[in-house]
Amino acid sequence: MRKPRSSAGLLAAGALCSSVAAASLVAGPPEPQRVTFLRDVAPILNKAGCTAGACHGAAKGKNGFKLSLRGYDPQFDYEALLYDLAGRRFNRADPGRSLMLAKPSQEVAHGGGRRFARDSDYYKTIYNWIAQGVPYGDPAKDTVVELRAEPAEIFMTKPGETASLKIVVRYQDDQTRDVTRETTIESNVPDVARVESDKPADIPVIRGERVGEATLLVRYQGKFGAIPVTVLNPKPGFVWKPLPQYNYIDRLVDARLERLKIQPSPVTDDVTFFRRLSLDLAGRLPSPESVRAVLDDPTPSRLKRAKMIGKLIASPEYVDHWTVKWGDLLQSSRKYLGEKGAYEFQQWIRDAIASKRPYDKLVRELLTARGSSYDNPAANYFRVTREAKPAMEKTTQVFLGVRMVCAQCHDHPFERWTQNQYYQMSAFFSAVGIRAGYEVGEEIVFDQRADYEMKHPKDGRVMKPQFMLAASAAPVPDGPQRRDALADWLTSKDNPFFAKAIANRMWSYFVGKGIIDPVDDIRASNPPSNPALLEALTKDFVAHDFDLRYLMRTIVSSRAYQASIVTNEWNANDRDNFSHAIPRRLAAEELMDAVSSAAGARPRFPEVPEDTAASQLVDPHIGREGFLDVFGRPTRESSCECERRSDFSLPQALNLVNGRTISDAVADPKGRVAMLVLSGKSDEAIVDELYLAALSRLPTDAERRRGVTYLAPAAMPSEARDISESTRRGWGPAATGKSSRVQDLLWALLNSKAFLYIY
Repeated sequence: MRKPRSSAGLLAAGALCSSVAAASLVAGPPEPQRVTFLRDVAPILNKAGCTAGACHGAAKGKNGFKLSLRGYDPQFDYEALLYDLAGRRFNRADPGRSLMLAKPSQEVAHGGGRRFARDSDYYKTIYNWIAQGVPYGDPAKDTVVELRAEPAEIFMTKPGETASLKIVVRYQDDQTRDVTRETTIESNVPDVARVESDKPADIPVIRGERVGEATLLVRYQGKFGAIPVTVLNPKPGFVWKPLPQYNYIDRLVDARLERLKIQPSPVTDDVTFFRRLSLDLAGRLPSPESVRAVLDDPTPSRLKRAKMIGKLIASPEYVDHWTVKWGDLLQSSRKYLGEKGAYEFQQWIRDAIASKRPYDKLVRELLTARGSSYDNPAANYFRVTREAKPAMEKTTQVFLGVRMVCAQCHDHPFERWTQNQYYQMSAFFSAVGIRAGYEVGEEIVFDQRADYEMKHPKDGRVMKPQFMLAASAAPVPDGPQRRDALADWLTSKDNPFFAKAIANRMWSYFVGKGIIDPVDDIRASNPPSNPALLEALTKDFVAHDFDLRYLMRTIVSSRAYQASIVTNEWNANDRDNFSHAIPRRLAAEELMDAVSSAAGARPRFPEVPEDTAASQLVDPHIGREGFLDVFGRPTRESSCECERRSDFSLPQALNLVNGRTISDAVADPKGRVAMLVLSGKSDEAIVDELYLAALSRLPTDAERRRGVTYLAPAAMPSEARDISESTRRGWGPAATGKSSRVQDLLWALLNSKAFLYIY
């Protein structure tokens, strides 16, 4: 590549050929308006798709020519256009013959097809730019500082309606411009709101496709905006019917539902709520005895539920359950930490949860940890990532909900984060050193005193540590103990991401979806479904000193959390506004512990005591490639929530039907079935007990009759025979007598959706 020329030289060259160029202008006034690359040409390249990832914005470019992805680096793009291949893309003597115009207008063969026509405004703008000497422009004046969308929200009364947008930007010199045609506008749910635009330069039209909500993502020259679109249900007859509001969550949820003409479902019954709460707070099914106690308790429902919440949140199972959650996020695994290190880290997490350590203090301990990984297990946090850049990426994603990984190679394509900020944030961890300790597998985390500077990959300059939002933070010390300053800023009550990220993540654990979803991708182009609700949860959490148990109690005490899965005509299609509960498949550990609890048996894992539950395992290396992995246990290779799978697959179905986990559990000689048969209880009592153990409720009258009929020694119905035979195939020799029929009934319950899902 040739050495870049100065802008003054380019302007002079342009002036020499201006008289020739003016004679061959395609169209326009005799004295065309001044055109610059920054203000006029770069937006056209972005809108025409030249800088897209599928075109010249790809990592290696396209057909020998590379531009920055989505135009994040205009200086690079300018120099690539002017100097690559000796500037062959321009014909300054005759701008109309420039490859930069001939290819996108397809006067010359172009692999990307025609991007704009010869008589288009885009063609004329680029032509005039070349004719004027290809000026770059003045960054102090031509940089966009603000983007404004009009209207700020689109509301449609029914599908089929259309709306238009106007996008106005303000430059650093305070001039404004309508850039609607050059703005990239995309819908995150196209089957709700579709952006119609036949050509790149067309003014887009927004069309409502079906009832629902979507967000228009607006992007122009590194500035982003989000415009919510709502398409209301046109069905007549909606009348808002107020339901009881248990706390501020319900007020904020209801305010949005009423506006959207969505009627929420009422709360579910006590035993269904108890099962849901027990699985969500403690990861375990309630015992048959505790379910009976709920049924027999005459206390008013809300008081009864408050007692359930208090009891579960103080239980040992609560600690087990949330140790698994945080073990996943912090990647507690012997792959990185060794067997003893993983055990020590797990115990540190358990202690933090059991001792009710405030969230900000927990995070601070992790970020500032130093010393032996055995004596100070929090230091294991750095043994997983080991290097500055992975440590920064994990820290921002887990604790701020921000994915910085895209900014390592270029400015973030969907957010304001730049490549410079990536390395400035990484510099906080560049002084972290790790060396071997004195014991086998032990490592020491320490502050390096020399050679710890973080350098920018483009030009090798040293990047000083700087906060993502520097305006809201104190000066950063330049010494090796810079992590302490990061911990102060990150856990501050004034940090706009810290409390919001965990409040959003916790909400998702209890309702199945974040207010911002995915929960670890908070950005302007991924707005919250209920901004007021997320803001209120965040403020309440901060006001109560980052108390996670308080936050959980607040969420599960709301009517929104306690809502039934049964829908009505107005909320059946709602998936974003929390108008009803949505069934969620049990996580791998929850499912295995539920099978063990229902069958009265303990799972058997290698390397651990016989009475160890799935939620008490140290890391995912125990029981590898077994039941837990089939049902989506994360390998803890990353800290992303997406690593835990909650889908349903054919291998899972086969494992449930013919696998040894369930068949061994129901046939356990010391299990629930054996105890019930030996107890001499009536068939009706046995059926009741199985339903209480598996589904946490008593059977309906019809279910009880069918169960008693099946357990009777008379001939079984054909469908029951099919179940029995398929079950026995997994057991080996055919079981006989009443015991086998009780086993069959329990097997059928464990394979039902009512068992496999939180509902």
